[in-house]
Amino acid sequence: MTSGPYEVLLETLDPTSHRETSLPELDGKPDPWESSMQATCECLSWRGAFDNLERRHAEDTLGETIYRDFPVRTRSVVVTAHTLMDRGVISPDELRARMDAVRERFHRQ
Repeated sequence: MTSGPYEVLLETLDPTSHRETSLPELDGKPDPWESSMQATCECLSWRGAFDNLERRHAEDTLGETIYRDFPVRTRSVVVTAHTLMDRGVISPDELRARMDAVRERFHRQ
């Protein structure tokens, strides 16, 4: 795997996860976070920050290279975060801090 600013994203890959290989694995009801992520992507596109077609191309490219080991359904989020870091919208340190804050909230519940 690559290192550098994207390490914060690569560290999120659960060692027990696997890349889907069959249609039944790919088919299914989205988790709530997936629906929220799609809505976020739609808003980014609507406001001209990250066009949906551009995101899909990035998912194809990065999903088959850097993020190939991630489950297909998680690629939108890692590719969007990757692109936002590339554009200087968020730094790896800011992303890590936000991810840690969310994890802390989940552990409090």
